[in-house]
Amino acid sequence: MSIPATSTTARHKDQSGFSLIELLIVVAIILIIAAIAIPNMLASKKAANQASAVASLRTISSASASYMTAYGDGFPGSLSLLGGDPASPASCDSALLIDPALSSAPNQKSGYQFSFSGQNGNVPTTPAGCSNPGFNGYLSATTPLVVGTTGNNSYCNSEDGAIHIDITGAAIATKSACATLQGVQ
Repeated sequence: MSIPATSTTARHKDQSGFSLIELLIVVAIILIIAAIAIPNMLASKKAANQASAVASLRTISSASASYMTAYGDGFPGSLSLLGGDPASPASCDSALLIDPALSSAPNQKSGYQFSFSGQNGNVPTTPAGCSNPGFNGYLSATTPLVVGTTGNNSYCNSEDGAIHIDITGAAIATKSACATLQGVQ
């Protein structure tokens, strides 16, 4: 006895699943959503990096003032003096006041490169136990690792604590260049 042709075609019609057109429509919708969401996500990441850079400069400014008060050696000459090994006790050569990401080479955090230098000459006397003479001032600056990708702006501050912004993202090399820039609110 032979199987009627209608039973085979009926079996194919009962199979469930998605057609190729339906799958292509779903993929197209996902791509459209991604095209809208990814640029917003990247802009949010860049804004977060910039906010982190400003917060880190504020931390460096506070740590520098604390260093000057605690050790009587003026302002530190480098970020490494503000950081140090957490396993050893705090001292004027290893103050343990800032995050190791900021105080250790390559001094990078959240898409920004940080720099710090003592300014305005050394203090007249270095306290006992301090191997590095302190300074009468400092310049702390941060620039994006890749301008336009990790951030748009560079920032700086000095012993007055005011943070200044350069909207071009260029490196800020001197205190006088920093002082001419607009302040961050």
